[in-house]
Amino acid sequence: QVQMVESGGGLVQAGGSLILSCAASGRTFSSKAMGWFRQAPGKEREFVAVISWGGANTKYADSVKGRFTISRDNAKNTVYLQMNSLKPEDTAVYYCAAARTVGVIVTTQQADFGSWGQGTQVTVSS
Repeated sequence: QVQMVESGGGLVQAGGSLILSCAASGRTFSSKAMGWFRQAPGKEREFVAVISWGGANTKYADSVKGRFTISRDNAKNTVYLQMNSLKPEDTAVYYCAAARTVGVIVTTQQADFGSWGQGTQVTVSS
């Protein structure tokens, strides 16, 4: 079981940048795909980005493509989400998640993720 703690959220003006970090524990972190999801007030949680266990494969939601970058450092058991050109519609609680099973390359489906962090709030003011 992988356990995660997110950090780096906060208040930023539109057009600004933030870097979210997700520190993970557990021996299987480096063998699992990791994802970022977000949930805005009154909306369902949605996929943002995912990275394969080795970092070679990534996938992004269309709404963040070209602005957000997911990366990982397996030596530090940490996954990152670099967010640039932030918009008010990016305001949400951001969660990192670990794939349920080893071997998943990339997936956008929440059901494929078995461990979740507690979330970190990102607020973008206009």
